[in-house]
Amino acid sequence: QVQLVESGGASRQPGDSLRLSCALSRGTFSSYAMGWFRQAPGKMREFVSAISWDPSITYYRDSVRGRFTISRDNAENTAYLQMNNLKPEDTGVYYCAARYRGSWGPLETDLYDYWGQGTQVTVSA
Repeated sequence: QVQLVESGGASRQPGDSLRLSCALSRGTFSSYAMGWFRQAPGKMREFVSAISWDPSITYYRDSVRGRFTISRDNAENTAYLQMNNLKPEDTGVYYCAARYRGSWGPLETDLYDYWGQGTQVTVSA
């Protein structure tokens, strides 16, 4: 059974940085496209960022572009989300997701095969 395990969530002040990690428990990591989503209290889950099987292909929601960087390390079976200049509106539970090779829409939650349990990010003064 494939499992995704997120880590790195924490409380930070506006302007701080944080790096989230998402480790794949088994399988060939390079065969998965990876995505990050977040959900704030009382709101729907929203797309944050994604990285293709080709690590040069990345996607970001407009509000995080230029502040967040997604990356992957296939040797470590891990995807990362580096978050800089954090803002209070970045608060939420962050989930990583994996899509095995095939058709993929990076923003579409239905097109991911596996999800992690989530890690809490809180940004407040």
